[in-house]
Amino acid sequence: MKNLTVPAVFSALETDFPILEVSQLAEQESWRKEINRPLYHIHKWWATRLGSVFRAITLAALSPRGKGMWDDFYKTHNLTGKVVLDPFMGSGTTLGEGLKLGAKVVGCDINPVSTFLVRQALTPVSEVALRRAFEALEAEIAPEIRRYYQTRDPETGALIPVLYAFWVKVLDTPCGEEVPLFSRYVFAQDAYPKKKPRAQIVCPACWSIFQDRYDAIETICGDCGHNFNPQKGPAAGQNLTTSGGRTYKIKSLLPVSAPPRHRLYALMALRPDGSKIYVAAKEEDHSLFSEAAERLRTEDILLPTFPVRAGHNTDQARGYNYHAWRDFFNDRQLLCLGLLLKAIMRLEDRAIREQLLCLFSSTLEFNNLFCSFKGEGTGAVRHMFSNHILKPERTPLENSIWGTNRSSGTFMSLFESRLLRAKRYLNEPFELRLESDLLGAKAGTSKVVASAPISPRLVESWREIEAVKGSAALILNGNSAALPIPDRSIDAVITDPPYFDFVHYSELSDFFFAWLAPALKGSYPWFEREDSSAEGEVQDKDPQMFSRHLGYVFAESRRVLKDDGVLAFSFHHSRPEGWAAIYCALAQADMTVVAAHPVHAELRAASPKSAAKDPISLDAILVCRKRATVEPISYSLETIQARTSALSKRLEEGGLLLSRADYFVIAASQALIATGYECLSFDEIEQRLLEIMNAISSPEASSLAAAE
Repeated sequence: MKNLTVPAVFSALETDFPILEVSQLAEQESWRKEINRPLYHIHKWWATRLGSVFRAITLAALSPRGKGMWDDFYKTHNLTGKVVLDPFMGSGTTLGEGLKLGAKVVGCDINPVSTFLVRQALTPVSEVALRRAFEALEAEIAPEIRRYYQTRDPETGALIPVLYAFWVKVLDTPCGEEVPLFSRYVFAQDAYPKKKPRAQIVCPACWSIFQDRYDAIETICGDCGHNFNPQKGPAAGQNLTTSGGRTYKIKSLLPVSAPPRHRLYALMALRPDGSKIYVAAKEEDHSLFSEAAERLRTEDILLPTFPVRAGHNTDQARGYNYHAWRDFFNDRQLLCLGLLLKAIMRLEDRAIREQLLCLFSSTLEFNNLFCSFKGEGTGAVRHMFSNHILKPERTPLENSIWGTNRSSGTFMSLFESRLLRAKRYLNEPFELRLESDLLGAKAGTSKVVASAPISPRLVESWREIEAVKGSAALILNGNSAALPIPDRSIDAVITDPPYFDFVHYSELSDFFFAWLAPALKGSYPWFEREDSSAEGEVQDKDPQMFSRHLGYVFAESRRVLKDDGVLAFSFHHSRPEGWAAIYCALAQADMTVVAAHPVHAELRAASPKSAAKDPISLDAILVCRKRATVEPISYSLETIQARTSALSKRLEEGGLLLSRADYFVIAASQALIATGYECLSFDEIEQRLLEIMNAISSPEASSLAAAE
């Protein structure tokens, strides 16, 4: 092994990055990301990184050694003349944080949904104008939508608004029995049932609704006298059992070419005094739905026509015969969403129209047949992307599209909680400040404004961004392996690359694309496609193919990066092949890792992370330079273990809980520093990383950690 050589340092990001302070702040931000950084949650995007982390990265990357560290985090900065590029801009986190620091920003994404949502997030629009347009929509179309979401109060007979409708998939057995896919007959309970044990139960005999304890194992229906165990429904795992005791594979009973039928069985409604009630679905409720379905056949409205393509994240839905995106909605949802979209498209002001179109698209996440009920005492709607696959929901929850002031996930509620909150953040971009060293949901925080208002000029070319003297953003759609940017013109490239094997973004974003494309293809050429994917997309199940495409983007980043600039990106993976892909991509681009900083990245309890056996909560911030600008660094295995131990100890003493997978993230990132100048094949670097993974979990590694 070569001796350690300290290279010339151009930026603060290559030195002792404040991993503990940033991680403590990031942990707090991660509890309510959509509130603490609303700008990046105006619309659904996957793996949205934490704004506090990227503020710290960007500040350090654009600051000389000795500056841009924790003492400068809450200061107002004006990095005039600096330009930051994000070639995988996603939800726009890098762009927003760069603008807050006074830099110009360039963002590019191959996905049209990303490009559209970032443009809308960074466009300053008057709240007064937005409210005026919203109120016009409310007067025009809300009454039509709300008419389809009402029911009779069983006590007064008056019509009252429906908040949520409860459905269940039903299948027919060969013996002619219709079987609902309930796993249990308790369909609604409090989010904290031990404190509030009363729950809603549907009777399997007469379909009436009544209350009992959430954990009752025997109950009697007050309407028909049926005695049953509400914890045991017909569906269990991949099987269902009939009332006669026959067991079938659920997939064997699916219709030949269509998704399963659904049965409406209960409603949650809102009384005038603000109290919520559960009622069984009656004939009038079924007739109202049928009326909406009949009207859908005659309405001239924009509806999705695209098929669901086969893919890693879509195959489970296709296995249930969801072959078209319109299949993800029932007829009432299609009608009301179509009416709302039609009304939005009639708005004359393009900027306002596109803001509300972005809101409409955001609403889709909470208004489809893949949503479910989270429970009382929390946001009621579990959105369709709570899993990173499109998992068919056996007991879907139908939201009420426009909603009321007591709704969750509706056009009305998201107007306030997402759109307006994001616009206000542009005017007053605040940071969280921890008031103590405690971590967790109850750690005290305050808000500090440490940036000028975000008000960039959105430009369409590099020539324009050069000409602007103040704040400017160039937001591109296309392959970041071929950027319309001159050589050596970017001060820092800061990004978060996609995963190669877990989340295929375009397969999921097709859900939104199917609605947006018909509305926007006349305005943006990147919506004139068959789906949201494109040639050159960095997404592949094969890690070596993924690495090659990522290498093309890194090589292009190197071309546009100034010689004294850094490429910094966040990454984590639980297996050596993921890190081997990163190593080979950087080698292909003639870049090398010069520093690696572990920081908190994600709320450990977040789904689906909470279901993982050994969840990762850390990202490694990999800081890279052009190989020709630095001297090689080489660490022994013992040095990698020692550095891993020291870094993990620093985080754990600050209150972070680390898993074995987190230790590997730290060790693998340090190994990339040590191997940056070696010419290793994919298999060779994967084998070396496997040895490191085994070493950090060995007794010898534990002894070394104790010694440290």
